[in-house]
Amino acid sequence: MANSLSTPRLRLRPWRDSDFAPFAALNADAAVMEHFPSIPTREESDAMARRIMARIEETGWGLWAVEVAGGEPFIGFTGLAVPTFEAHFTPCTEIGWRLARGAWGKGYATEAARAALAFGFDELGLEEIVSFTAVANRRSAAVMERLGMRRDGEFDHPRIAGPSPVRRHVLYRLRRSEAGAGLP
Repeated sequence: MANSLSTPRLRLRPWRDSDFAPFAALNADAAVMEHFPSIPTREESDAMARRIMARIEETGWGLWAVEVAGGEPFIGFTGLAVPTFEAHFTPCTEIGWRLARGAWGKGYATEAARAALAFGFDELGLEEIVSFTAVANRRSAAVMERLGMRRDGEFDHPRIAGPSPVRRHVLYRLRRSEAGAGLP
């Protein structure tokens, strides 16, 4: 059974078919996708949404759709995922988020991520959760720091080939024993 999480302002929930169009719009926004190698097509965006939806249906958790309580029905996603590439820190569980530009600067990413971290540590019993982003993505790195995650070096993302301004990533980690403060 798929889980939903709530915070004072947000609901992290399983995806609905009605989320596909706003997700595609979010993915088509060059500012949102600035630190990714490319902007996905509508078909690629829908395929990603279907994979995320299936993962939540299968396991009860994943990259939940985020809605504002009493407001926007879909502002993006936040949650947990298991990277499928090999790196010095895998296997692992990562926390990630992608929010529409209109949702930036309101503390939503941090608020939603705190709920997802608490779920990962308390419900899934994870010992560590990681996060990573392109080195230039200071907005996401700032969220990681607000969550109490510690920077643990850089790496070349194995899924981004050749010279690319977003190939180099920074890795952040948070152990369960370090998490207590700041989580709901």
